[in-house]
This record gives sequence, structure tokens and C-alpha cells, in this order.
Amino acid sequence: MGAIRNAFAWAKQAVARKSLKSAVSAAPLRPHVGPPDAFLMGTVLALVAFGVVMVYSASAVFASQQFHNGQHFLIRQSLYALGGIALMFIFTRIDYHRLRRLTYVLLAGSIALMLYVALGFGHAAGGAARWISVGPVHIQPAETAKVAIIFWLAYSLSKKADRIRTFTVGFLPHALMACLLMLLCLKQPDFGSAMMIGLITFVLLFTAGAKTGYIFAAILMFSPIAYLLVTGSEYRMRRIQAFLAPFEHRYDIGYQISESLMSFGSGGVAGVGIGDSRQKLFFLPEAHTDFISAIVGEELGFVGIMALVFAFGLVVYLGLRAAFRAADDYGTYLAVGITMFVGIQAFTNLAVAMGLVPTKGLVLPFISFGGSSLLVNCAAMGVLLNVSRERSADVEMVEKKESRNSSVPAMRATSLGGST
Repeated sequence: MGAIRNAFAWAKQAVARKSLKSAVSAAPLRPHVGPPDAFLMGTVLALVAFGVVMVYSASAVFASQQFHNGQHFLIRQSLYALGGIALMFIFTRIDYHRLRRLTYVLLAGSIALMLYVALGFGHAAGGAARWISVGPVHIQPAETAKVAIIFWLAYSLSKKADRIRTFTVGFLPHALMACLLMLLCLKQPDFGSAMMIGLITFVLLFTAGAKTGYIFAAILMFSPIAYLLVTGSEYRMRRIQAFLAPFEHRYDIGYQISESLMSFGSGGVAGVGIGDSRQKLFFLPEAHTDFISAIVGEELGFVGIMALVFAFGLVVYLGLRAAFRAADDYGTYLAVGITMFVGIQAFTNLAVAMGLVPTKGLVLPFISFGGSSLLVNCAAMGVLLNVSRERSADVEMVEKKESRNSSVPAMRATSLGGST
């Protein structure tokens, strides 16, 4: 009789295990979400704070002369920084998977804004209509377009993972979308942003596993077009001439880059000190925007520039590490795209200020003055920080629950068997 009861108890145990496993397989496992990468967050916050300080240092004299208020740009940049940090923390808390549903809304909105600017309705400055004025705030649609293409590529490439090596599905649609946004950038004109969108697209296609033959063929096909765009434009050719021989055109087309190089040279090893730059005294144009790194080099010297390069290098390293550790392909592509978005901008801006590449209209992320750039970069960093949060399925809790539930019939079986 005891043996029968024992067999019956073990049968109940088997049924309980089977029902538990089927329930676990039917219901989604709750993920454990860890904290965001503290080093990445700290580095970004330090860069934003450093940017506020350098904008004030580089713009105080110009703001006093132009607006009769030396703190004009400091106040605005501080407000942008607070808004950017708030956006970063908000997106750090939002699961990046929820952003999938906003992919086409963000893309369509960016295209609409780009069309608005390309058709001539934008605010013009410096010979280009790249901004939309909303009261005192100027929005640059090209910045949102760069982020929009990253989100769309991450969504599309992860969805087409099994067909990514095909031409009609894996390569052509993504190349055509990039071409559309690049054409809208060139219409403004904004050659730098167009090249940025093209680079991000090729990097993500390569990361996703698209055929390198298609990528190289596209690069070879677009190289002559880029050459014609440069040689066929008078102001772009003037930039090339200034790049090749800046001091030969010291008081003409090479003035800006010459003054920038003089700023770096004046800084020496340790710099002249925060606030003591001479080049910002109406010698270096765009001292608080595109060429703010030259002021950093003058006031903080070689040490300051190396620290800045190290900070951006750390952002790139931690961003790529988050990409490799992402829970899925969508997270990987998002992290790679955002990391390259920030890294390429930083490298290009520093290279331009040092005379290593021709002048491009790209700001230094987190450092240069500008509301739309800072807000977009901080929001993108928030998404990257969310991707960096470790996600692991709650398998251990399920196993413990299964063990705890299955031990009950076993104990009952033992007690029943022992009582006979």
C-alpha cells in the first residue's frame, strides 16, 4: 500500500513539473535590468559640464560686444545642458525596445523638417539655410536626421537579419533612404552632414553583415559624385585651398584655420589658463562653436587636448563595448550607430581645427555652443546608456520556483512512504 502511495506522489510531482515548464515557456520571462554604464554616464556628464565652462570662456568678450551681456551664451548653454541631461536620464530609463514603434514617426518627421529647410523656408546663416527658428531656439533638422537614420537602420537591419546579404532586401532599401537624406542635406547645402549620414549607413551595413562587395561598389560609385560636388562648388574649392596652404592665404580664405593653428601653438604644453585666451578677442571666428577646440588648446594646452581626446576615445570604447554586450541585434546596431555618430563628429571637428582635414560645419559634441546639437547628442547618449544596462532573463528564479514546488510532493511522498 505504501508503494502505491509513493508512486502516486511521484506521478503528481511529474505532472507539477510539466505544468510549470509549460507555463514558463508560454509566459515571457521577466528580465533583470541592471544599472547603466557608470563610466560612460560620468564621462558624458563631465563633457557637458566642461562644454558649459568652455563656451563661457570662449564667448564672454564676444557676447559683451554683441549683446551687452557677457553671460549671454553661458545662460543659454546652461539651459541647453540642463535640458540635455534631463533628456539623457529620461531615455536611460526607457527600454530601448519601446522605441521601435517610434521609428517611422521619427524618420518621417525628420524628412518633413529637412524638406521644409531644403525648400528655402529655413533660417539662413553663414550662406546656408539649415535651421528652423522657434522663438529664440534654432533647430537644425540635419541633427535629428542623423539620429533618425540610425534608429531606422537598426530597426530594419535587425528585422531583415536572415536576408541582410541580399541586394534587393539587405542593401538597396537602406542605401536609397540614406541617399534621400543626403540629397536633402546637400540642398541646404550641408556637405558635412551628408557625408556623416553616408558614413553611418555604411558602418551599420558592415556591422549587420551586408556584403562588402555591395558596400565597396557603392563607395566607388559615389566617390566621383563627391569629387564633382567639391570641384563644382567655388566655396568648397576655397576650403580645399585654405586646407592645403593656410598661411599662404593668411588674410583671405585661410584666415580661420590660420588663427586656429595659432591658438594651438600659443597653448604650448599646459596652456595659458582658463579665460586667458587671446585668439577669442575677435581674432578667431566661431570661437565658441565650430572652433571651440582651438580655444581649449590655447587655454589648456597639449595636456587639455589630450584629455579631451581621451574622453571622446573613452566614449567610443564604452559605446562599442555596450554594443557587443547588447541583448539583441537591435540594441547592437543602435549602440554602434550612436557611438559612431558622436565619435565621427568629434574626430572631424578636432581634425578640422588642427588643419588635418578641410573645414566642415560639424560641431564638437557636448562642447560647442548649440541647443539642437547638445539636446540631440544627450538624448542619443541616453539611448546608448539604456542599451548598456545588463539584461538577463529571470531563469534562476524560475529554476528555484520549480525546485521549491517539486520538493513539496517529494517530501509528501517520503512522509507517506515512511508512515506505512
